[in-house]
Amino acid sequence: MKDLRDPVILPASQEKLETLRDELVKLADGNPELGAFLVEDTPASRFVLSALTLSQYLRDIALRSPRLILQLLNSEPGALIDQRIEEAQNAWKAEDVNEARLMSDLRLSRQDFSFFAGMYDLSRTVDTRQITIWLSRFAAAALKSAVDFSLLSAHDQGKLRLDDPRRPSRRSGFFVLGMGKFGAEELNYSSDIDIVAIFNPEAGVVRDPDESSDVFSRIVRRLVKIMQERTRDGYVFRTDVRLRPDPGATPLAVPYRAALLYYEGRGQNWERAAFIKARPVAGDIEAGQGFCNELVPFIYRKYLDYATITDIHSIKRQIHAHKGFGKIAVRGHDIKLGRGGIREIEFFVQTQQLIAGGRTPDLRVRSTDEALSALSSAQWLGHSTEESLRFAYWFLRHVENRIQMRRDEQTHTLPESDQDLRIIALMSGYEDVEPFIADMNEVLTSVERHYSRLFEHEHELGTGEGNLVFTGDGDDPNTLEQLSRMGFERPSDISRIIRTWHYGRYKAMHSERARKHLTEIMPVLLKAFAQTRRADEALLNFDKFLSGLPAGIQLFSLLSSNTNLSTLLVSIMASAPRLAEIISRRPHVFDGVLDPQLLAELPNRAYLAGRLGAFLQGDFLYEEILDRLRIFASEQKFLIGVRLLTGAISGDRASKAFSDLADLILEAAFAAVRLELEHQHGRISGGQAAIVGMGKLGSREMTAGSDIDIIVLYAHDPDCADSDGEKPLDPSRYYARLTQRLASALSSPTAEGVLYEVDLRLRPSGNKGPIATSIQSFRKYQSDSAWTWEHMALTRARVVSGDAELVAQARAVFDQVLDRKRDAAEIAADVRGMRMRIEQEKKAASFWDLKLAPGGLMDIEFIAQYLRLMAASEQVRFNRGETRTLDIIKSLAPAMIGHDEAERLVSALKAFTELSQIIRLCIDGEFDPEKAPGALEDLVLRVVDLPDIATLEAHVLKTEADVRAIFDKALPEPEGGEDAETG
Repeated sequence: MKDLRDPVILPASQEKLETLRDELVKLADGNPELGAFLVEDTPASRFVLSALTLSQYLRDIALRSPRLILQLLNSEPGALIDQRIEEAQNAWKAEDVNEARLMSDLRLSRQDFSFFAGMYDLSRTVDTRQITIWLSRFAAAALKSAVDFSLLSAHDQGKLRLDDPRRPSRRSGFFVLGMGKFGAEELNYSSDIDIVAIFNPEAGVVRDPDESSDVFSRIVRRLVKIMQERTRDGYVFRTDVRLRPDPGATPLAVPYRAALLYYEGRGQNWERAAFIKARPVAGDIEAGQGFCNELVPFIYRKYLDYATITDIHSIKRQIHAHKGFGKIAVRGHDIKLGRGGIREIEFFVQTQQLIAGGRTPDLRVRSTDEALSALSSAQWLGHSTEESLRFAYWFLRHVENRIQMRRDEQTHTLPESDQDLRIIALMSGYEDVEPFIADMNEVLTSVERHYSRLFEHEHELGTGEGNLVFTGDGDDPNTLEQLSRMGFERPSDISRIIRTWHYGRYKAMHSERARKHLTEIMPVLLKAFAQTRRADEALLNFDKFLSGLPAGIQLFSLLSSNTNLSTLLVSIMASAPRLAEIISRRPHVFDGVLDPQLLAELPNRAYLAGRLGAFLQGDFLYEEILDRLRIFASEQKFLIGVRLLTGAISGDRASKAFSDLADLILEAAFAAVRLELEHQHGRISGGQAAIVGMGKLGSREMTAGSDIDIIVLYAHDPDCADSDGEKPLDPSRYYARLTQRLASALSSPTAEGVLYEVDLRLRPSGNKGPIATSIQSFRKYQSDSAWTWEHMALTRARVVSGDAELVAQARAVFDQVLDRKRDAAEIAADVRGMRMRIEQEKKAASFWDLKLAPGGLMDIEFIAQYLRLMAASEQVRFNRGETRTLDIIKSLAPAMIGHDEAERLVSALKAFTELSQIIRLCIDGEFDPEKAPGALEDLVLRVVDLPDIATLEAHVLKTEADVRAIFDKALPEPEGGEDAETG
């Protein structure tokens, strides 16, 4: 038996085997090869006969067409299958073909195909995955044939004007999407095929455009008849068209734009899940693929409302309720819809694809098997879970095929009687029913366990030590006692506050669903509050957060679907009011916390660039690009902050991450603004532009709340008078307009927030100078007119984005100016004078003002800038392109002011950076231990590894004194007192 790998399968009974042998031998009269095969007792003949005793459907086909047995024996599996698929796809081309002939040919091909596929399946010649692919490809081939035949018939009747009647589907604008298992190439033997038929009126193939809908609906009705009407030859596939938009109110074929408008405006969550697997299978495949591409934003949203997950899960709960499923019992169990069944695996996978597919395109795959691999690779599920679910999926699909193969019935239910269940066990390769039941029970239980962990968190309002009651008008004594034991100092006040939540007095709690979700997560929240150093304060912060939240269902659904996030949220409430305010305004920023790679991946430029690239995939209008940048920036700022808050990254790493994010956002916004300007005003001949990052952006030392300081440079052909667009502008106005639009794109508030506040005052001549600067003017100004403080600012200048030639010119200007020989006493006096003037005009509120306090960050920055300006004069070797304060101190300070001083500055800068990063992340304004959240005290102590606030205060005071002493030594006061230029 060709390619049947020593198949072993037990017959239903020896008696049935012998009876069947006799029947087939009689039918083989006149075919000695077949007769000899059947009579001779070989492993191959025993397998064939045993298989046919188990499957009535395959037995009936064999009795009608015994020739198929010899073909099975003498042909390669792939060749037989491919032949039948090709027959089906080309059936519409047969000479003198009509509807009846096409229907008969497709049905006979399906019978042959089913026999071969079934026998290869039972013999384990190929695995179940290959069987599902074969079935799906045959279904697609048959459907293509039916579509081409129907289109050509409409053409011959004068209803259509096809581009090429020899290829009816080509450029017809009519296509059929395969949905569900059909789309994912995962069909069973007796599957329905779910299809959605769509036509594009703009294809122009309908002779009377007013009849388009009617013509294509008749075509759909005809192809459904061709596919599913039962004749003496059976049927091809049952065909279901109910997945089209609003099936009760729409025709069988839906116009292209109407379908898109429906999904974009009214599409349901279950339809999003359904379209994960959608695939054009027949008709104008190119048009179908274009439609699927346009649906990607509907399926995989830019950010997710986690209430949709509850909605999707409710479909599964409704199935259980409708079918009456309770605990798992193998006998009579529905292995598709029942607990632990195929649908739970599919929902497990599709839900996570919906969650993460918007930001991780690799998850946008159709088949369940591929999705499991993709989710594992993206670390959305562990390798062991992946393997467990994959094994369970194909085990259940393997058994499902046997249930259906037995009598060609569309059922997924295991038999209740042991006799019938034994048949399924034998078809599945078991020798008896009990081992089969044991394995089936283990698989179903395993799937249910995985599924329950993901979805079915049915929290009871208890803490393990007693129940908590927050209903009624008064306090429950047991609840007050329990809250007190948990660590709440004012249990009555806490109980009253929680009752107000359940009464729905805040906007966020108006919805019944929101209150239900909050009730579910309350035990986890209270435990997390109790574990903070100031439980009452943490809960009060949460109450303040809730009071300002415009809606709660989105956030509470998210927390309900992943309770670990509740602990993180409480940590934010307890320590980081600033982050809490961000969440209350834009709850979707919390979505990204679900990414399993969040704390494992460093948020470096490559990581952020990959995420941004995926987020900007697609064709978007100018305003849409800016809004997507705002969404991305707010989410990633938040996620960098979460990493910092949890200790996954240091303050120094956070400063680089915030700066890398700003670079990428600037680069993308700049590109979008330039393109939009070119659409309106054309291009400048030889025009080039570049953005120079200044301040903390330039030195890659940004914090969570940093503005961005930039200078826009440009260059162009000297002979260019105006741009070449419909509304020409001269170069200076053109680049001024570019700069204005860039600043507006970054800083104008929209529904999605603000990207960054932009400061342009560091450009030549400040607010008095042009808003954009030509490279020639910039070079001349920096060489001839700039004050010392402007050269100090230039030590942090870094080109963020721009055209390569202009970028090189700008860097050359930086080097030329900064490498100039200078008088040490003059520069020291200027730098010191600048610092003292700032100290007088912007007095630090206390020593906790780590930036402005004497001996704080500004002193260190000014020392670094002085060293950089004097490096060439001192002939100290240095990396010209370095702008970070820490790296400048490390490189120049040992040689220029001493090793000991350099080490102390490095130590001070690291400590101040860690403290300022966490403080800027958590609160607005300066840190005051007496007013700061208790948990914030814990955080600032953690980042500097000190035991208490008193020790930290002493450490900060000593460090600031050390830094100021080094500052005075490096930049001594000139004789005769302070005398520096003001700029």
